[in-house]
Amino acid sequence: MSYKNLLTILTDKALADAPLAHAEALAEAQDAHVEALCLGVDRTQTGYYYAGANAMILQETLERAQAEAAELLVFAKDHLGRSGVRWSAEDGVAQLADLGRHTALRARFSDLVVLGLPYGKDRGPEMEAVIESALFDGDAPVLVVPDKARPNPRPKTILVAWNQSREAMAAIRAAMPFLRAAELVRIVIIDPPAHGPERSDPGGFLGQMLARHGVTCEIDVISKTLPRVSDVLNRHALDKEADLVVMGAYGHSRFREAILGGATRNMLEQASVPVFMAH
Repeated sequence: MSYKNLLTILTDKALADAPLAHAEALAEAQDAHVEALCLGVDRTQTGYYYAGANAMILQETLERAQAEAAELLVFAKDHLGRSGVRWSAEDGVAQLADLGRHTALRARFSDLVVLGLPYGKDRGPEMEAVIESALFDGDAPVLVVPDKARPNPRPKTILVAWNQSREAMAAIRAAMPFLRAAELVRIVIIDPPAHGPERSDPGGFLGQMLARHGVTCEIDVISKTLPRVSDVLNRHALDKEADLVVMGAYGHSRFREAILGGATRNMLEQASVPVFMAH
């Protein structure tokens, strides 16, 4: 089992290098095809303008989005053309409110979507919309790569965040090509419930399942010594020199995540190593 269809969706030239580099490295390692969709985003919200201005504003923003898409396409073609992997690239324009439809269509036919961090300096709302659409509407796993993370198509040490949830298991199944190739997979359990089904052996069933796939596992049961779960995971990833974190995405509703934060958002706000997610 391997990833043969890789997709990256680019909306900002300044942030395009990292996802392209990671996708190219993974394509080379797994003999895969990289598809780059370069989108110019039309952020017009016509309801905020008086009627006579709508046509002029729409035309101007459309032309700007087309120019951004064309510039992204040139950048992606140059980047991919120098990589030596199989690739394809095309551009398009999407309104911010309709971005999910374009993302989901391509993600649905991809084995893995490689994207940059959605949160941080100079990042627009479209990056979060792309990730959520790929996960929810495209039903695809997503590899989120920090800007400065070195491409590593064969991570040696992988952290799996395990909380017995459906989302965590979906991420583990989708990440199996990475897990099977790793030297060590650390199953991380933070404050397991005292009365849960795995109370006597936290992570035991998961470790057994992965071992039958030839995965070398260790189970780390740790306390929540920091205010947020994401803080604990990030610190543990650094302590254990992990190359990749695998976790389920958005265990709560997205509305609740947007208000309260949640482990997914917090993790992506401060991730220093790539994060593999699925829902």
